[in-house]
Amino acid sequence: MRATLQIPKSTDILEHIYSLPASEQPAAQESIRAIERRAMADQQPQPGLVQLMTYLNSRGVRRGICILHISREWGYTDGGNGLIMVGDSIDDMTAGRRAGAATVLLVNEVNEHLSTHEHTDLVIARLDDLIKILEEGFEGRIVEEKVEGNSV
Repeated sequence: MRATLQIPKSTDILEHIYSLPASEQPAAQESIRAIERRAMADQQPQPGLVQLMTYLNSRGVRRGICILHISREWGYTDGGNGLIMVGDSIDDMTAGRRAGAATVLLVNEVNEHLSTHEHTDLVIARLDDLIKILEEGFEGRIVEEKVEGNSV
């Protein structure tokens, strides 16, 4: 996606698209959608996906893709508290963090360096690992904020 948009790895894709002139945004969004459509046609489900979806369905848990906007649409007024963002990239972890959600990294050999990233709260190897976590609960990392040189 970044190659298509000609942006570096350090640049957030959505932020880049929204920073473009309004007349260029639809074409950029469509190029990303085309990549996603091709990827969806070829993708195989992650191990544990069926078990996790069965569990979530049995509990009536809602799921969404666009985490930056989903909490507002679902009526959350607490800045994403109570939401979990599951993903496998720095973009996913950062989007979840910015939305105020707890972040869960689906780790693999390519992204394992993100296991200790400040935007990652929890790491799982399979999607169905979330079932036990959802049953037992977990707390995200406590992030210290710096205020005028002091930790809070």
